[in-house]
Amino acid sequence: MPKVIVKTNKAPKAIGPYSQAVKVDEKTLIFTAGQISIDPKNNELISGGVGTETRQVMENLKSILEAAGSGLDKVIKTTIFLSSMDDFAVMNEVYEQFFKENPPARSTVEVSRLPKGVKVEIEAVAYV
Repeated sequence: MPKVIVKTNKAPKAIGPYSQAVKVDEKTLIFTAGQISIDPKNNELISGGVGTETRQVMENLKSILEAAGSGLDKVIKTTIFLSSMDDFAVMNEVYEQFFKENPPARSTVEVSRLPKGVKVEIEAVAYV
C-alpha cells in the first residue's frame, strides 16, 4: 500500500519535518499529525485559553481530514495532550461540540510541555 501525503492551506503548515497527515492509501486510513492552535491564515498562535485553543485545533483537524477525503464523522480515535488536566473540563466541552454523535475512541494525557507553549494538542486517526 502506498503512502499518500496530505497537504492543505486550510490548516497550519508543518513546523518541522513532518506531514499534516498521511493516508495509508487512497481508500483506507488517515493519520494526522498533532495539531495545535495555529491559525492557518497567518500561521500565528491563537490565544485565549484552552477552550479557544481547542476550537482552533478541531477546525485544523477538520480541514486536514476534508483535504484527505474524510471528515470528523469518520474519526476512529483521537489522542489529546493537555499541559494541565485542570483544563480537561473546558477542553471536553469544546471537543464535544465537534463529535455530537458516535464520538471516536479517545485517550487524554497530561504532558509537561507542548510545542510553542500551547495548552492542548490533538491528533486523529480516521478512515476515508
